[in-house]
Amino acid sequence: MDDFDSMKEMKEQGYGCSQIMLKLGLEMLGKDDPDLVRAVQGLAGGLGYTGDVCGVLSSASCLLGLYAGKGQPEDEDDPRLLFMIEELVNWFKQEYGQVYGGIHCEDIIDHRSSNTPVQCPQITMATYQKVKELLVENGFDLSGTD
Repeated sequence: MDDFDSMKEMKEQGYGCSQIMLKLGLEMLGKDDPDLVRAVQGLAGGLGYTGDVCGVLSSASCLLGLYAGKGQPEDEDDPRLLFMIEELVNWFKQEYGQVYGGIHCEDIIDHRSSNTPVQCPQITMATYQKVKELLVENGFDLSGTD
């Protein structure tokens, strides 16, 4: 199943944009983490459906952190993480912020939830591709076996 079909299936199962982003990333790693997927539901719809920062963008930052973040006390901070997040945010602002007038969920869907099925799948898939691109460019093995 390709990423788009997988995303579509997740949406049909009731997952929000932020959860789909993380589930796609977990699939790429060959992992399943219901607790993490549950946690990022709080990012959907712009921080809990408040319309704030796009859940796709914030969960994509979390996905980058899944690869490059500190997980144990003995882990060193990976300077690539902040660089990748900055690149992601700049790209997102360029691609979507300029088109929709901002990077908040309410800007993107123009304060109408009926726009969600139109904008969000395309934005989710493009952002997921950008995350993969950033990871590869920064030397990460997408399967997480480095």
